[in-house]
Amino acid sequence: MFSIDQIKAAHEKVKSGADFPNYIQDLINLGVKGYDTIVADGRVSYYGDNDFTANTDKKYDALTIAAVANKERFIEFLVMHQDGQTDYYTFCQHAAQCGITKWRVDIIEMTCTYYDSAESPILIEKIPE
Repeated sequence: MFSIDQIKAAHEKVKSGADFPNYIQDLINLGVKGYDTIVADGRVSYYGDNDFTANTDKKYDALTIAAVANKERFIEFLVMHQDGQTDYYTFCQHAAQCGITKWRVDIIEMTCTYYDSAESPILIEKIPE
């Protein structure tokens, strides 16, 4: 199975949202099936076969999540991030401002789903292969 150290090594190559497809390929090679990122503090839970999980510690001080999701503004921030205009932490700040509490990457389905505080999906996007 994979370790957090292996995942960190793959993540260190990511400089912007433009690097995301390569990161996903690295995770596939490690055996990761998906992961959840908690926007409030950056914790991530990775999961693999046979209910295997590996969890990170918080990455930053707690962000305040907006009570109401703003899907349109979030899409604007997401496009900027995927174009390489923002770093990871800035994207997390933008997600929090837009009411996104977490995102789930499903590597099997090749989707990334962004959720609000009610666990309702706000946006589902296909991951480029």
